Amino acid sequence: MDVARPPKKQTNRNLLIAGGVIALIIVTVALNRLRPAAPTVEIATLLIDSVKRGDLSIEVRGPGNLVPEHIRWITAQTSARVERLIVQSGQSVPAGGSILDLSNPDVEIQALQAEQQLNQARSELFTMRTNLNSARLQEEGLVATTHTAYVSAKQEAAAAESLVAKNLISQFEANTRRAAAEEYETRFRIEKERLALMSSTVDSQIAVQAAQVDRLKSIAAFQKFRVQSLQVRAQDAGIVQDLTLQPGQWVTEGTTLAKVVQPGKLKAVIRIPETQAKDVQLGQPAEIDTRNGIVHGKVARKDPSSVNGTVTVDVSLDGPLPPGAVPDLSVDGTIKIAQLKDVMFTGRPAYGSGTGQVGLFKLVDGGSAAVRVQVALGKSSVTTVEILRGLSIGDKVILSDMSQYDNVDRVRLK
Repeated sequence: MDVARPPKKQTNRNLLIAGGVIALIIVTVALNRLRPAAPTVEIATLLIDSVKRGDLSIEVRGPGNLVPEHIRWITAQTSARVERLIVQSGQSVPAGGSILDLSNPDVEIQALQAEQQLNQARSELFTMRTNLNSARLQEEGLVATTHTAYVSAKQEAAAAESLVAKNLISQFEANTRRAAAEEYETRFRIEKERLALMSSTVDSQIAVQAAQVDRLKSIAAFQKFRVQSLQVRAQDAGIVQDLTLQPGQWVTEGTTLAKVVQPGKLKAVIRIPETQAKDVQLGQPAEIDTRNGIVHGKVARKDPSSVNGTVTVDVSLDGPLPPGAVPDLSVDGTIKIAQLKDVMFTGRPAYGSGTGQVGLFKLVDGGSAAVRVQVALGKSSVTTVEILRGLSIGDKVILSDMSQYDNVDRVRLK
């Protein structure tokens, strides 16, 4: 017969299950708290430099070109047609040498008309001066005649007064002579006033006409200059450039015809980034790399405004230029801003603003790893930067762009 058996206890099995669950939870929490493994970077692809102490030259650099110091732009003084090219671009021309001939019949006609008007005004001035002076001389003669008649009439009136007292002439005749003397006195006074008025009028009329002659003379000179400008000449000796006109081409007034440059007198025009140009001052020393030699110079001019993120700086060159230095040659310019004495410095990082607080990777563990450290940078140069704090002499730092590792503070190097 079957005997009923009691069920077996599950205590040991349950304990094992509970322990496994707890262990799984602990492992999961521990794994979550683990930091991700440091990424590995090929050290051969990195630019590494060490921190040094010494004198640091602060410089800024920018590309540019050689341009002539003296450029004479030649523009059309009047609208005209190109008749003949005497020289071509690239040819030398002496001072006053002809470059090209233009023609405009209207300008020549206007010059002739201006000369004709000037001659007519001169003739009118001569005629006016002659007529007015003649009239003044006639008036002076009339004044003299009137004065003589006045003196004679006055004497006759005085004689008549004495004769009336002796009853030699009648009172009527004496009164007549007295009235004649008064009439001539009045006529003499009027003629003198007329002469004075005429003299002042003559001078003013001649002055007005003379001023008109001067104005017409200036107009004629200007029209003559326009005619002469049709034969385009070089004001200074040099090399003709940008002469692209062809015979028969019509040019308007103010059009640039060509330019004459002096190739022996060149300057460097370099473009400095606007963030670095604030420290550039006149007179600072500079070096210009022409790819065929280094030319020393000084900052001669600084553009007050920025264009496309750069500031234009003119550098006057000292000494002879190397062979091949021609206008428009591409060059690199370096300007020395300051000289720092006894400072810590290293190579300039490839990322960041170059000044202020930045994070740099410093090599540790004998160069097998690098950790991020906060470094305060001071003044920066073209390839170097001043270290204010955060590093020590002899520390090696990574200068390459490490922005892709911004989320980690340590990298492994191999």
